Amino acid sequence: MTPEQILEAANQRATGQPYAGAVTPQEAFALLQADPRVKLVDVRTNAERDWVGRVAVPDAQHVAVQWATYPGGAPNPEFGAQLEQVARKDEVLLFLCRSGVRSRHSARVATELGFAQSYDILEGFEGDKDAEGHRKTIGGWCKAGLPWVGA
Repeated sequence: MTPEQILEAANQRATGQPYAGAVTPQEAFALLQADPRVKLVDVRTNAERDWVGRVAVPDAQHVAVQWATYPGGAPNPEFGAQLEQVARKDEVLLFLCRSGVRSRHSARVATELGFAQSYDILEGFEGDKDAEGHRKTIGGWCKAGLPWVGA
């Protein structure tokens, strides 16, 4: 699929959502590979990135803006201001969290702030828990076999 086709499918997938669309991890990776101006916004906590790992994309395409802080999980009151420091409003932004919940909220808030091309990455970095409570086995960037680096 072309980047245009991916974004059109993402738009249709998220009809009625308060952000531009939703991409699969594979689609997100394809967009990042196709256009160096696309940015992945990792909204996990610094601790998650440090201890669990992060996507392996060029630094210019990977930005980190915590949705919530660690420890405690308090909302990051500087989310909007920090996003404005690392991204432009005309860029395609792909929001990633652990399982796809915080990324949806982040894409919504980014859209409200004028980042019209904000997309949720479905399933997140680690995906949902399996029957044994483990992640990285059901959905997500890691399960899809996409490049990432460990902690």
